[in-house]
Amino acid sequence: MGAAAAGFTPMLSNARAKQPYSSNAVTALKLGIAGYTFSQSTIPQAIAMMQRVNIKTFSLKDIQLPLNSTKEKIEEVVNTFTQAGISIYAVGVIYMKTQQDVDQAFEYAKMVGVEMIVGSPVYDLLPYAEGKVKQYNIRLAIHNHGPEDPVYPTPGDVYEHIRKLDSRMGLCLDIGHTQRDNISPADAFAKYHDRIMDMHIKDVTKAAKEGKSLELGRGVIDIPALVKVLYKKGYAGYCSFEHEIDAKDPLPGLAECVGYFKGVCNTINTNTHTTSISIE
Repeated sequence: MGAAAAGFTPMLSNARAKQPYSSNAVTALKLGIAGYTFSQSTIPQAIAMMQRVNIKTFSLKDIQLPLNSTKEKIEEVVNTFTQAGISIYAVGVIYMKTQQDVDQAFEYAKMVGVEMIVGSPVYDLLPYAEGKVKQYNIRLAIHNHGPEDPVYPTPGDVYEHIRKLDSRMGLCLDIGHTQRDNISPADAFAKYHDRIMDMHIKDVTKAAKEGKSLELGRGVIDIPALVKVLYKKGYAGYCSFEHEIDAKDPLPGLAECVGYFKGVCNTINTNTHTTSISIE
């Protein structure tokens, strides 16, 4: 799959052949998959695709497990992923318009057993949500949704609303929607990195509202620039692929995205640190 990163392959193969692993390697970037990728897939199908691309961490969406699921159903679904060697690290995106929505989201996250909710509470609920963050010790990463979103269109809109709140409230940086607001994802990460807890990785056709999602490397996002700043700032969260096209058959596009991203990471890592790949 690394061959999808055009122009990188010869350099990568030489680096692997000549350079042993070094203790100077940068911290590994952690890869995951966002649940919306499998919006039209069953859980067994989703698991099979994750195994095919060798990614073992997942952000669970209510598509896979409704928010009003019983404790028994939640345990069943979580165990299905666990037995397949896949860990669930977050839930969401969960939209919160009432206090009851916030209560449900945090209780759901607690029963799933995760330490983070990717969510979108309306402004008036932020103080209430902050109280739940403190009560449950579960982080809340607010997702930016681009030009159409009247609440959190840009990463800056999220940051301005949470910067004075508990440090466990932060951002899920969706790089596709960020670029559609004509903001460089690399610049956004550099500016807000201290509160970025999660990332949704995709590419888009243009830096405008009408930009559409597509496979990494085919659009306008400067993925190498983003990866460089992730390494530079020591990003410790997940880079979760959110493949939004070909919902009935996402595997080919997802595999291309994973391969391209790994190829970029490997090349930047070997060029900068003369080490082999540093991706989990």
